[in-house]
Amino acid sequence: MTVAVRPVTDDQWPIVAWLWQDFRHDLAPVVNGFPYADGRYRHEWLDEYPAPDRCGYLAWAPHPNTGEDAPVGFALVRGLDAEERAMQAFFVVPAARRGGLGRRFALDVIGRHPGPWAIPFQHDNLAAVSFWRAVATDVSGSAWTETTEPVPGKPDVPPDHWIRTP
Repeated sequence: MTVAVRPVTDDQWPIVAWLWQDFRHDLAPVVNGFPYADGRYRHEWLDEYPAPDRCGYLAWAPHPNTGEDAPVGFALVRGLDAEERAMQAFFVVPAARRGGLGRRFALDVIGRHPGPWAIPFQHDNLAAVSFWRAVATDVSGSAWTETTEPVPGKPDVPPDHWIRTP
């Protein structure tokens, strides 16, 4: 599948907001997430975008029925003005997974911001474990590290994993 990665423009943040709900729905079994009274999942991270130290990207691919560009994923990056960038959120729609699109998308985004990266993911998100380890290896060979860190304010949940590249 061909993918085009482009920065989110001002008029495209509503598209990211729609995909954000899919992202949180996808994570719901891992983080025991429920939608709030308005039917939406938590979105405070998304509300922090765009900002001078943050940016977003959309992955676009031809829709299988119409052929026109359709959004198939998003990435949110923070720390643009810091020593280390962080992949705050990353999502590819389920129908576009398993063919390498996500990996190409992640590598494209990371390649746009050279330097050290931090990539957090949840302990129980088994697909993320193998995905981000493979991406980290593509980016920096064996020079990356993985640590676990407690989730702030949630001592009863497993720690998050953090991959860091040099």
